Amino acid sequence: MPRKATRNAQGGGSIRKRSDGRWEARYTFGNDPGTGKQVQKSVYGKTQAEVRKKLQQATTSIDEGTYTEPTKMSVSKWLEIWEAEYLGGIKPSTAFLYSQQIRLYIKPSLGAVRLDTLDTHTIQKFYNSLGKDRDGKPPLSPKSIKNIHGIFHKALQQAVAIGYLRFNPSEACTLPRIIRKEIKPLDEQQITAFLQEIKGHRFETLFTVALFTGIREGEILGLMWDCVNLNNGTMRIDKQLKKEQKKGGTFYFAPPKNDKPRTITIAPWVIDLLRAHKEKQEENRLNAGDVWEENGLVFPNEIGQYLSYRTVYDSFKRAVNKIDCPSVRFHDLRHSYAVAAIRSGDDIKTVQENLGHATAAFTLDVYGHVTEQMKQDSAQRMQGFINSVLNL
Repeated sequence: MPRKATRNAQGGGSIRKRSDGRWEARYTFGNDPGTGKQVQKSVYGKTQAEVRKKLQQATTSIDEGTYTEPTKMSVSKWLEIWEAEYLGGIKPSTAFLYSQQIRLYIKPSLGAVRLDTLDTHTIQKFYNSLGKDRDGKPPLSPKSIKNIHGIFHKALQQAVAIGYLRFNPSEACTLPRIIRKEIKPLDEQQITAFLQEIKGHRFETLFTVALFTGIREGEILGLMWDCVNLNNGTMRIDKQLKKEQKKGGTFYFAPPKNDKPRTITIAPWVIDLLRAHKEKQEENRLNAGDVWEENGLVFPNEIGQYLSYRTVYDSFKRAVNKIDCPSVRFHDLRHSYAVAAIRSGDDIKTVQENLGHATAAFTLDVYGHVTEQMKQDSAQRMQGFINSVLNL
């Protein structure tokens, strides 16, 4: 004989045993705005005690105003909605990166999970798996795993904000420790060899300016003549050149990293180099005639168009290979500038502002080993002074 529905004494709902053997608890959640009728919801479980507990949790959260309506939406579906509707305010290159990480990693592992059943342990296992060999693919680095977590955390946080989740289950996950890679700046001998190698090269001035100002690759490719003051020897960095990371993607300008424009003062020798470069560019413009596209760039290609990262990268790698420094990256020119500046006596605050770092603490974190060497050099100079005054 079927069991009658029973009133739950601890909450506004009823419990019954279904014909399939499961237990069901029904409760009321507000009224339908269209019909005005009460909205009935159900929770299910294998035992009466399990269902009673779920019912009590639901009715208590309704009373406290913290109730979130259960959703059958999958993680995959929510990520599609998030990408389409909630990424309008970010850079196109960032949106593309998010899309790639979601497609390659998050959806294959968690896409089929129901959003409202997603828990911390499931996400933690996913992060842990990324750090191991997967189907013959090498493990991801701790930094890559942290980036994927950052994307997923934002998506889940938005789900919390609109009521699909009561809390963000990725919040309690632990991430692998990131060990900062040792930077490899060019030393004085390598810098001399590099400058000799690029003498007369089409990108000689571009590489040299990058080396002696420390500006990023995107910043130098997006540098405009109206940001360079050849009279007072300053350069304003207020944008960087980007290209959409899709087939046939177009170039566009984005704010500098950290959204932090800056003005740097350049060594007079570099200013002279830029002045000569401008004169040469004017000759190129006249020779190109109607083919020239005037974009105001300091470093365009032969007809005034934007230079591609790939073109600059390939040329740079050929140059460093010839001086037996195959592992050196374009970004290492920036490191070389920073190390040279610190060793020349620039204070950390000045170096931080010239590099466009968010804080001086970050600059110290990256280049702290240089200051340690400077401290040792200082101690040796003091010893020399002590020797002189004490006749040691």
